[in-house]
Amino acid sequence: MKKSVLFAVVLILGQIFAVGAAKAESMVWKFRSHHANIVDVQLYASARNIVWPGNGQVWSLKDSNAHNVNINCVRGEKVCYGAWVRGTESSYWGGGRGNRKNCTSCCYICGTTSQTPIINLNR
Repeated sequence: MKKSVLFAVVLILGQIFAVGAAKAESMVWKFRSHHANIVDVQLYASARNIVWPGNGQVWSLKDSNAHNVNINCVRGEKVCYGAWVRGTESSYWGGGRGNRKNCTSCCYICGTTSQTPIINLNR
């Protein structure tokens, strides 16, 4: 086997083992909507380009009860929330739809807390 091919194989295997070594954590996010309309929520790990719940789906808050959202994330990664009133992007919380808005207090670090306090989405 040529040295360049062997080097490439070793490099790829090293990356596979490094990714596998990253410790998975579970995290519970808690949301409560006080808005009269349905509020949709997604979570984002921008560094890995991950969106929860994924596949273009959202968690929908249809009442004022506290709702738990469970995710598996990688220890140390920053996870942020975005929420918005269904059908509009002008009423939003955190990073908003698609995490396109600027937020300074809508993120938690995976592995430093197992659950967030209740995030109240007020009118």
